[in-house]
Amino acid sequence: MSKRILVVDDEASIVKLVQFNLEKEGYQVDVAMDGETALQKARQNPPDLMVLDLMLPVIDGLEVCKRVQQENLAIPILMLTAKSDEFDKVLGLELGADDYLTKPFSPREMIARVKAVLRRFEKAQKVKASEPKEVHMIIGDLVIDPEAYEVTLAQNRLELTPKEFELLVYLANHRGKVLSRDQLLNAVWNYDYVGDSRIVDVHVSHLREKIEEDTRNPIYIKTVRGIGYKFEGPRT
Repeated sequence: MSKRILVVDDEASIVKLVQFNLEKEGYQVDVAMDGETALQKARQNPPDLMVLDLMLPVIDGLEVCKRVQQENLAIPILMLTAKSDEFDKVLGLELGADDYLTKPFSPREMIARVKAVLRRFEKAQKVKASEPKEVHMIIGDLVIDPEAYEVTLAQNRLELTPKEFELLVYLANHRGKVLSRDQLLNAVWNYDYVGDSRIVDVHVSHLREKIEEDTRNPIYIKTVRGIGYKFEGPRT
């Protein structure tokens, strides 16, 4: 059965272009012109992939992305953005998008990105299904529960974005090991963002603000200069 893709954009010309090229590749295509409609369709009949524009009426693309993650809809997302601003790209990826494509784009590049996101998502789902269930981890005052998708610090629940949570779990699972930025990109984002390792630094910085008492002298996430990061914990 062919994959079904939900295309979300309020520009009719973009929707027509994307739909034509996806259908030419054999995909089934559904369309939404605003964020609220996109969420309704995603909940009722989750697609195999969502091609999602950031600038949408009613509910913007970033909020759609956030809600998809919060509701555990398990839908990979390829963001479309007309902006060159790095902040929007990083924020979208932080909220759970799997890749981004900046307008204007060629149909060939769009198809290649769609295939790559679907391939990575399927691989990640197979790996996840084969892994044993993770038990909660206790490191000092930090408690991580991967099954419940919850983190508490000194019994206070923390609000983490999906990617912050995944990064924290991965770091904690490799406690005491030095992990390069490229390793973290591959493990958490399932993608090789060549030359874009800044996204790791941004997420580490946000995590430290939430779990460290003193971000300049972190207890949990240590920087290993010239390499990457190492997760430790308070000394007893």
